[in-house]
Amino acid sequence: MMMALEQEFAWNRETISGAISLNLLLFGLAGPFLGRLMDLYGAKRISVITLILSVAGAGGSVFMQETWQLYLFWGLLIGAGSGGTSMIMGSALINRWFHQHRGLALGILGAAFSSGQLVFTPVLMQINVHEGWRAATLFIAVALGLLALPLVLKFLRDNPESKGLLPYGGNGAHATILTPDSNPMRSAMSSPQFWLLASSFGICGLTTSGLFQTHLIPHGIEHGFSDMTMAMSLGVMGAADVFGTIFSGWLCDRYGKRWPLALYYTLRGATLIMLPGIDTTGQLMMFSIIYGMNWLSTIPATSALTADLFGKQNVGVVFGWICFAHQIGAAIAAYSAGYVHSLMGDYNLAFVASGLFAFVATGIVVLIKEPKAVGTVVNP
Repeated sequence: MMMALEQEFAWNRETISGAISLNLLLFGLAGPFLGRLMDLYGAKRISVITLILSVAGAGGSVFMQETWQLYLFWGLLIGAGSGGTSMIMGSALINRWFHQHRGLALGILGAAFSSGQLVFTPVLMQINVHEGWRAATLFIAVALGLLALPLVLKFLRDNPESKGLLPYGGNGAHATILTPDSNPMRSAMSSPQFWLLASSFGICGLTTSGLFQTHLIPHGIEHGFSDMTMAMSLGVMGAADVFGTIFSGWLCDRYGKRWPLALYYTLRGATLIMLPGIDTTGQLMMFSIIYGMNWLSTIPATSALTADLFGKQNVGVVFGWICFAHQIGAAIAAYSAGYVHSLMGDYNLAFVASGLFAFVATGIVVLIKEPKAVGTVVNP
């Protein structure tokens, strides 16, 4: 919708990118606090509240006329509200419901996020092109309010014990409900492993959502691709990521988390550096497949490592802060790429620089000391 907003309101790209940066930053900042609340009070209650915030933000955006309204509805309300249905919620739930195959379960959940991109990006682009950006935004509000919210209210459960079940793959030795530590972040932040995970995941945000979901479509259009071709490119990325994220979870369960993570960042760096030279639809779709394969592949490995290092009972708040680092990177990329475009007239430098940062993340991940024992086991 960036170019539609530019045309209707004469807002410059830097201004719109600023609102998106606020959205991404608040999405990340809300994460650890929401994660802690989920650890203490359950994911369902918090998700319902944040979904209502997101519906209010999307619905209010339909009526906006001034830039402050863009920052309020899209930046503040949706930014804070969307944190309640993010992978923080997923991590808090999966690490309680699964003792075995956590990586695969997290991969499938990550693939669900990709499936949303695969299905809804072309749909929203069609609505935006034919009916306008307000209709596309209203569609988001209706989908959240009439589909997602009722499903959460009806079916979401905080832990298997609430249904009289054990975690998948669990037995009597793992049936004890772990209570969150009183101050898990004190011990986490004193560990170098936390900072290595956070910094690598910050670069993950720099090289994915903040850059691509904000600027890929404008970049492609400026290079001669049509709106629908670029929407199709994002859809192909989503389809490739469905496979890549599930495969990533499978790899993590069998071969550990550190070396797959290093591979993902290396591949990502190489593809980002190549992006400015892509000028045909075939090349674009090939890029979308390769890049899409590791878009969310970092999530199962990073989330599972967080649980292994700092305890499944604390994963909501600890992974929340690690996700905050991700969103700091995303916010920096969203704004700085818009700023680079305003100075240079294109995004080439932004994509190449992000690719080099991905190589830095490879080096950081190699330094992480992966625990030998997977998960937190409670003695009977």
